[in-house]
Amino acid sequence: MKIFVLGNPEMDSDSLPLKILPRLKKEFPEIEFAVVDPNEEWEIPENLVMIDTAEGIDKITIFNDLSSFSAAPNVTMHDFDAYANLQLLNKLGKLKKITIIGIPPRLPKKETERSVSATLQSLVKK
Repeated sequence: MKIFVLGNPEMDSDSLPLKILPRLKKEFPEIEFAVVDPNEEWEIPENLVMIDTAEGIDKITIFNDLSSFSAAPNVTMHDFDAYANLQLLNKLGKLKKITIIGIPPRLPKKETERSVSATLQSLVKK
């Protein structure tokens, strides 16, 4: 299983997925965690699983489609984000199945680690 991890270490509001990554790698050595950039081309697996920050939620939330998200304003290519990339991939028919583990930006790190770990446990068992 390969899981894409998104985040920006320079922004506190978007760095939590990267901060919990060391624990996840240690706890789930059988999973390949790939830190990806929304502006790069992704090799999309049949079942795309991602961990990313999600605004507007207050607990770890699983999303299985893109309809729960809204686009950020795109003025320049710098504004091209993960959602825009996913929308493009979906339009091209490259997204077969998607699971996004959404992390609220201000959840405490320890709570996030526990919650994401439990979520991954349930995904690994499937």
